[in-house]
Amino acid sequence: MGDSSVNRREFLKTTAAGTAAAGLGANIIIPGRAHAAKKTLRILNWVHFVPAYDEWFNKKYVVEWGQKNDTEVTVDNIGIAGVNARAAAEVSAQKGHDLFLFNWPPPTFEEQTVDMKDVYQELERKFGKPIDLGVKSTYNPKTKKFYAFSPSFTPDPVNYRQDLFGQVGLPNGPKTWDEVRSAGARIKKQFGNPVGIGLANEIDTGMAMRTIMYSFGAHEQDEAGNLVLNSKQTLEAIKFVKALFQEAMTPEVFTWDASSNNRAMIAGKISLALNAISITRTAEKDDPEISKKIQLTKALRGPVRAIGLEHVMQCYVVWKFAENIAGAKKFLVDYTTDFRQGFVAGEFYDFPCFQKTVPDLTTLIASDKKAHPPDKYKVLEDVLGWATNVGYPGYANAAIDEIFGTWVLNVMFAKAASGASTPEDALKEADAACKRIFGKWKEKGLV
Repeated sequence: MGDSSVNRREFLKTTAAGTAAAGLGANIIIPGRAHAAKKTLRILNWVHFVPAYDEWFNKKYVVEWGQKNDTEVTVDNIGIAGVNARAAAEVSAQKGHDLFLFNWPPPTFEEQTVDMKDVYQELERKFGKPIDLGVKSTYNPKTKKFYAFSPSFTPDPVNYRQDLFGQVGLPNGPKTWDEVRSAGARIKKQFGNPVGIGLANEIDTGMAMRTIMYSFGAHEQDEAGNLVLNSKQTLEAIKFVKALFQEAMTPEVFTWDASSNNRAMIAGKISLALNAISITRTAEKDDPEISKKIQLTKALRGPVRAIGLEHVMQCYVVWKFAENIAGAKKFLVDYTTDFRQGFVAGEFYDFPCFQKTVPDLTTLIASDKKAHPPDKYKVLEDVLGWATNVGYPGYANAAIDEIFGTWVLNVMFAKAASGASTPEDALKEADAACKRIFGKWKEKGLV
C-alpha cells in the first residue's frame, strides 16, 4: 500500500473523533457550459496514490464530461484513512455525494445503496462480461443485488530483490512459497535481509495471509458462503507461516503498519514483499538505483494452486439518498468506457474489470519508459487470470468484510508465529470468532 494507506476497514472502529478527522481534502468545482448547467453531480474519490491520476480525472476528464452533459461536477478527494468514517457520516445524515468511491468491497453498506445491475448490463453490452473478481466484489447472491460497481482493481504482485535472490540461485525470483521460505532463510543468513511480510493488524498482512491460505487450499468460506476455516489446509498454512517467520523474518513485522513494507523495501532492508506497484513506482521517483534491483513476479504457487489477491478494489456506490442517481450511473458508464485514459494516467496502477476497455493493455505494460527494465510490468499481463477477491471462492460478503476488518486471521497467524498460541489453538479461536460474525450477518439477511 502507499505511504498514506492505513486500515481500510476503519468504520468497524470509528469513533466521533475518527469521523471528525475524516474531513475532505481537495474540493474542486468543475462547471459545465458557462451559466448553463442544469444538473449537479457530486463525486467522492480517494487521494490516488499516483498524483497524475487525480490531475487527469479532476482537471481534464470530469471537465469534459461536465461540458458534454450540462452538469456541474464537484470532485472531493479524501485520504484513504477517512473513507469509511466519511461514508458512515453521510449515511447517518442521509445526505452527501452522488457517487462515492470505496477502495474495497463495501457490502456492509448494502442497505444504503442503489442496485447497479443496469450499469453492469449497459457495459456488458459494449464490452462483454466483466472479470469474475469485479462481480464477486460488488454482488450479493443472497439478495440478488449489485450493491456497488467496480470499474477497476489494483494487482498485488510479489516485489523481490533480484540481486539477493540471484545470489542464492533464483535470479528470476521465487515461483513457490516453499522457495520464499528456503531462499529467504539463506538470504537472511548471508546478507541480513529478512523476508518482509507483515504479521500485524493492517491491510497488507490481511492480504498476504489470505494469499498463502488460498494457495494451500484453505479458505474462510466455500463457494456457497459456508464457513470452512477450520480445516487441515488452514492448519498447514498456519504452520507454514510460523516456519517462514522463524527461519526468514524478524519480530519487527508484528508491529508493522500498511506502509512499512514499502519503506523497508525502498530502504534496502528486506528481500521480498507483497504489495501493489506502489513500491516500484515510488522507487522509480525517489531512488532509481534501488528500483533497478526490485523486480516483480506473479502469484506464487502453494501446495494446491498459484493465486494472488487484489490489493485495492475500486468500488463505486450510489447512495439511495443521492440527488442525481441517473447522472451518477451515466458517469460510471462513460468513465468505464473511457477507462484506457485512466489506466495510462494512473501509470498502470488500476487494471480494468472490463478487459476490452483497454484492448492494448499488454502492449502498454510491455514497454514503460520509467521502469527498470522497460518491460518490468509485463509480468502483470495475465493478472486478470490469477487475482482474486477476499472471500474466494465465494463473494466478498458482509461477514467476510468484518472478519477482514477486525483482523481475525491476522491475529490467528501472528499468535501461532510468535508462539503465543499453538497453531491448533490459534485456529480454534479464529474459527469461533468467524462463527459469531457469520451468525450475526445471517440473522440480518445479508449472508
